[in-house]
Amino acid sequence: MTSVREAAFELFRNHGMTTIFGNPGSTELPMLADFPDDFHYVLGLQEAVAVGMADGFAQASRRVTHVNLHTAPGLGNAMGAIFNAQANKSPLLVTAGQQVRAQVTLQANLTNKDATRVPHPYVKWSHEPLRAEDVVPALARAVHMASLPPSGPAFVSLPMDDWTKEVDEVMTPPVLARSVTGRAAADVTAVRELARALAEAKNPCMVAGPDIDASGAWDAAIKLAERQKLPVWATPAPGGGRIGFPESHPNFRGLLAPAIGPVGQMLEPYDLVLVVGSSVFPYYPYIPGAPLPEGTRLIAITNDPDEAARAPMGDAIVADVRLTLEALLGEVGETMREEPDRLDPTEPVEVTNPLSGAAVHDTLSQLMPDDGIAVVESPSSTMALRTRLRLSKPGSYYFSSAGGLGFGLAAAIGVQLAQPERQVVCVLGEGSAQYAITGFWTAAAYKVPVKFLILNNSEYAILKWFASVEQVQGAPGLDLPTLDVAAVAQGYGVPSARASSRDELHSALSDAFGADGPRLVEVKVEPGMSIL
Repeated sequence: MTSVREAAFELFRNHGMTTIFGNPGSTELPMLADFPDDFHYVLGLQEAVAVGMADGFAQASRRVTHVNLHTAPGLGNAMGAIFNAQANKSPLLVTAGQQVRAQVTLQANLTNKDATRVPHPYVKWSHEPLRAEDVVPALARAVHMASLPPSGPAFVSLPMDDWTKEVDEVMTPPVLARSVTGRAAADVTAVRELARALAEAKNPCMVAGPDIDASGAWDAAIKLAERQKLPVWATPAPGGGRIGFPESHPNFRGLLAPAIGPVGQMLEPYDLVLVVGSSVFPYYPYIPGAPLPEGTRLIAITNDPDEAARAPMGDAIVADVRLTLEALLGEVGETMREEPDRLDPTEPVEVTNPLSGAAVHDTLSQLMPDDGIAVVESPSSTMALRTRLRLSKPGSYYFSSAGGLGFGLAAAIGVQLAQPERQVVCVLGEGSAQYAITGFWTAAAYKVPVKFLILNNSEYAILKWFASVEQVQGAPGLDLPTLDVAAVAQGYGVPSARASSRDELHSALSDAFGADGPRLVEVKVEPGMSIL
């Protein structure tokens, strides 16, 4: 007879889910017993780090990824990272152990009371099976729910004594054999109406969002922009967890501002705005104004019904982004409009002491591999990084769409594990690094060759900027003196170096890129925001 554990691992195997991230406790050990040789377990020293690694791995591998947490306290520790994963639309199977069934009603120690309520509203589905025989069907349903658009986390609570029970031999085989796909094509009439709107527009533009990359629509977006001579803007940074268009392309114009009034002003030249694979729009902070210029039409393509429903303006087509763009290409020809103006060349960076964030990223751009991947959580210099690096290949940029700190360090490890042939560079602020600091141990223990670049400005610069926007004075807790990320990383086993001048930074980064395994370079930078 087949045990629940044996059938569950067969289910994971059938879905290509042979890498599991986790932080085990006593309630998870029965699942991990006799761990299969063809599976890879990646240990995080704290649950939020485990979820962040799984988030990065899921996005970069484009498959559902399993992360296993320790009952109630572990699920609680992970909630911020699950919030990020939901915003990133990362397909995660999140499981957590539960007390043995005989002790759940007694609320014995480590019972996850009301387990299915804890992860709401940040998961698509949350369940605790009523019987051991229902565990594998529940896991299968969670996998399917996580993968269906819009993808995201799904949660299953698993009593620890269920794993050794026998499965239902009649119902289990068909559950294991099922596949579920969810790519929906757009209505033909809607696509033709969009093609007509593009043809009639005098000055249209495209706004490229993260789901272009996630859906594999990169080439289709480029073809549409070139065929229709569309200037292309990137969706505002807070919601731009991935880039949807090559930022070195002549049609690329830059990033939209992340606030209502400024976005409306930036869109004033256009009579049609085509938003592809993004919400409309990821706003923050609140700066009021007209969300769309008078006389300008907006049409969005999204696979997320919630994104379509909550948009404050414009029309929306809810369908798979790639399939819709490919269908649109079949309806539009070459336009007679003039080519869009090219983005102004980036000005040479001024070398200061300490260095600016722009100088740091300008140096990084000289050494970044052509197919390198940047995982970013340096809020005060993110704009400077995008300006200097001009990343231009699919899957080359990851950023937390939710804005929750702790994503970058952990996700970089997951992305590197999913993309071992490409070099991952994790760019962090010294404050951001603290939220997932134990991830350095995982990078060292598993010899994950991420290169970490830490920009240390001894403050929460982004918060000081928000304080000025919000007219807040005298707020405490915005300075970070004495943080030494290089020393902490060294203690976890990641070889580290420090740099202060541009030459030192160039040398240290060059050495890091040439080394096996993880490496860290920390550079002191000037306080404040770095944009250009």
